Amino acid sequence: MATASHEVTQLLVAWGDGDQTALDKLMPLVYDELHRLAHRYMAQERPEHTLQTSALVNEAYVRLIDQRNVHWQNRAQFFGIAATSMRRILVGYARRRKRAKRGAGAFQISLDEAAILSDERAAEMIALDEALENLAAVDQRKSQVVELRFFGGLSIDETAEVLKVSPGTVMRDWTLAKAWLRREITAE
Repeated sequence: MATASHEVTQLLVAWGDGDQTALDKLMPLVYDELHRLAHRYMAQERPEHTLQTSALVNEAYVRLIDQRNVHWQNRAQFFGIAATSMRRILVGYARRRKRAKRGAGAFQISLDEAAILSDERAAEMIALDEALENLAAVDQRKSQVVELRFFGGLSIDETAEVLKVSPGTVMRDWTLAKAWLRREITAE
């Protein structure tokens, strides 16, 4: 695992330096992990939805390769950005679903997009997104910790590495952020 992590980091740095062949070598190495991340999101949805986990991975992949001006540093940073991208995709779908349900007739969405989230899950995703935005306004680092841990599935150590803080700081931020978000969401 350490060798694979090191290889991923080397390929990310090479890709960031403009080596397109590094991207071709990188994707097979990270695809399974991206798929695992997407599966975590999709596992929380109702069983009969039609969107495939692979569709979320593919959408995130397209957004990742379109990243400009990112100085790739390591595997943890890459998966943190991937998690953020997946979160934004799902929140965007949830918002479009909510608009469509309210009768915004001019706004068309595909059947796959409509089926991605249950109504309850869409509302929860939007509430969490809004609460995270509020948390970011108060404390950006705590918001990043939640994004990396919850959405990215990163460990305490990986999150600390991305944010360049100690694991103890991440654990404190994680605990406080969860309590803050719980209070913020239940207050709504």
